[in-house]
Amino acid sequence: MTTIQTIPVPVIAQVNGLATAAGCQLVASCDIAIASDKSKFATPGVNVGLFCSTPAVALARAVPKKVALEMLFTGEPISAHEALMHGLVSKVVHEENLEEETMKIAQKICQTSRTVVALGKATFYKQISQSLEEAYRLTSQVMLQNLMLRDGQEGIEAFTQKRKPIWTNSVE
Repeated sequence: MTTIQTIPVPVIAQVNGLATAAGCQLVASCDIAIASDKSKFATPGVNVGLFCSTPAVALARAVPKKVALEMLFTGEPISAHEALMHGLVSKVVHEENLEEETMKIAQKICQTSRTVVALGKATFYKQISQSLEEAYRLTSQVMLQNLMLRDGQEGIEAFTQKRKPIWTNSVE
């Protein structure tokens, strides 16, 4: 589960059904989650005498505390729309559009610089646990690093020249 946030590429969950315990944990751990409107999410371990302690780690970081605790204490599932409202998923679509919507997001990400996305993802997860001041200090430094990347410079040039950027995906 920790690898999901540390690998340099975005990880997208596509959910079409019931995601329970570790499945719910997986969804909560992913960077983006798209669910069909028939999906549900639960941490039902308490009902069989096994509290969902490890799923609770990701769940508590994805939804408000009271929502996580209700899910953990009751084991009752929440709907896809409730999951969206509480931040467990990014988007809810009709089942027949699930694959198409997930691929559309993945393809949009693939059109960007892998280097810039990797830098942004790593920085996002690093700053999220920092104080406001530390987070701004870190992200200001990262913005300068980003501007020094070939792809950072290419993006600015492409923007000013009103053309599509040609990414090098280089760490330079």
